[in-house]
Amino acid sequence: MNSPTTSPYPQSMSARDRWILAQRAHAAPSDLARSELDPQRPQAFLVEDERAENGEVLPVATLFLTNRECPWRCLMCDLWRNTLLQTTPRGAIPKQIAYALARLPFARQIKLYNSGSFFDPKSIPPEDYAGIAARVHTFERVIVECHPALLGQSCLRFRDLLNGSREVQLEVAMGLETAQPQVLAQLNKRMTLDQFARAAAFLRANAIALRVFILVKPPFMEEAEALHWAQRSLDFAFDCGATAAALIPTRLGNGALEALAARGEFSPPKLATLEAALEYGLAQKRARVFADLWDLQRCNACSHCFPGRAVRLHEMNLQQTIPAPIPCRHCGERN
Repeated sequence: MNSPTTSPYPQSMSARDRWILAQRAHAAPSDLARSELDPQRPQAFLVEDERAENGEVLPVATLFLTNRECPWRCLMCDLWRNTLLQTTPRGAIPKQIAYALARLPFARQIKLYNSGSFFDPKSIPPEDYAGIAARVHTFERVIVECHPALLGQSCLRFRDLLNGSREVQLEVAMGLETAQPQVLAQLNKRMTLDQFARAAAFLRANAIALRVFILVKPPFMEEAEALHWAQRSLDFAFDCGATAAALIPTRLGNGALEALAARGEFSPPKLATLEAALEYGLAQKRARVFADLWDLQRCNACSHCFPGRAVRLHEMNLQQTIPAPIPCRHCGERN
């Protein structure tokens, strides 16, 4: 791991906020521009298959809602590119959900992802909880994402609204990112492992399922230690009661990581590291473990064996098993 004392990356939180925001204007600004979004429409929506907790492979609707940017300035985050600068208008989120569901095929579960925290009142107005619940109460499970600091009574209120006429399982996805405490602090997420564990205990005590996001090879971490910390992060998530964990290969694309990459403080992980982390998680059989396959080609991988390895990862996600490795005569890797 690169030493924070020798890095030009700022050490105070306020200075980090300013530095991260400043990088948005650097490094291919045409690719890093904020999208022009309609507050009355979701930015995207789709249905994809996912392995459920009971072992079935189910269709899951995923809605990427349009709302205000997250108040945290996490070093690795590129989600700000698809957010609003102003508070989300009241009534907009239920309209977005209705718009997407009218255009999607049947699904049994739904993810309401919003590029931030569902229980941030400036992102998702609490006055809209009832309207949101009314539009998703037919799903078996409703999955939202949130920073640990914002879990509290608003979360319980939304859970109760979901269960007005039938039982709906609420699941909250939280970004653990890494169990390496020094790197976690440098990510500017303003969260400790103890705070994450307390938030997980709150969910568990209130019968709310937990999904965990884990970064594979975050900034300031060498490839040689990336697998170790992905494994330890999975262990920590399992110990916190996670029923699902998603392994996300850390990607360029937000300005800040481009700046760190230019200084040798970040590079995307090797595909082999992601594969080995997923294999470890599946072998534990403590929860479902998924590899995030979006933009997977940004991982460092051999072009000859990449297509087959991507298919293998997709199969592992759905089946939660470990298929035979794929040998490659070009790169010598066996996955």
